[in-house]
Amino acid sequence: MRRTTARHHREPRSSRGENRLPPAVAVVAAAVAYAALPESLLVGPRLAIPVVEIALLAALLVTNPRRLVRQTRWSRAISISLACLVIATNLVALGMLVASLGSSDTGGVPLLVAGMQVWLTNVIGFGLLFWEVDRGGPVARQTVTRDRLPPADWRFSQDENQDAVQEVAAGSSIRTNWRPHFVDYLYVSLTNSSAFSPTDTMPLSPRAKCLMGLEATAALLTSLLVVARAIGALGSGGG
Repeated sequence: MRRTTARHHREPRSSRGENRLPPAVAVVAAAVAYAALPESLLVGPRLAIPVVEIALLAALLVTNPRRLVRQTRWSRAISISLACLVIATNLVALGMLVASLGSSDTGGVPLLVAGMQVWLTNVIGFGLLFWEVDRGGPVARQTVTRDRLPPADWRFSQDENQDAVQEVAAGSSIRTNWRPHFVDYLYVSLTNSSAFSPTDTMPLSPRAKCLMGLEATAALLTSLLVVARAIGALGSGGG
C-alpha cells in the first residue's frame, strides 16, 4: 500500500520537459502549407505570414531550444499568439476558398489541393492551441506537480482508465503520472476534424468546447463545400 501511494505522488516522469521538435515541425509544416496556397487565398504577400510564423518560432526556440523547461510571460504569449495566427489566417483562407466556389474558372484539382491544404493547416493550428492552453501549457504540464496544475480543459482516456483491466490500467495517469504531449493534442485535433465531434478525448471547459466547435465547423465546411465541389468538378471533366 505504501508503494502504491508513493507511485501516485511522485514527481512527473517528464520533468526534463517536452521535446521541442514535434511542435516546431508542425509549425513549419503549417507555414509551408500556407505559402503553397493559391494567390487568391493569401493574406498579403505570399511569404508574409509564413515569415512571421517562423520568426515567432525562432523566438521560442531561443527560450527552449531542445526541451520545454522554461516559461516566461512573453514566451507564453508568443506561443499562444503563434497558434492563433496559424488558425486565423487559415480561417480567412477558408472563407476566401468558399467564396470562390461560385466561379466557373476554379478547376477541380486546384480546388481539391487547396481544400486539403486548408484542412491540414486547420488540424495543425488547433492542435497547437489545444496543446498550449490545457492545464497551464506544455511547460507546466511536464514540470509542475499535479496539485499545482490548473484545471484540465480535456479529459484523456489515460485520466480515467485506472480501474480497467491490469494491462490497460498500467498506463493510467494515476499509476504512471502520465501527462499529455503534443502528439496527443494533435491526435485530438485530427479526430475532431475528421469526425466533426470529440472521440475518445472529451472537452471539459467552455473554452475547450468552443475551440473544438470552431475547428469542427471549419473542417465541415472544407469537407462538405470545398472538397465536394472539387470532386464534382473532377467528375464533370473540370481540370
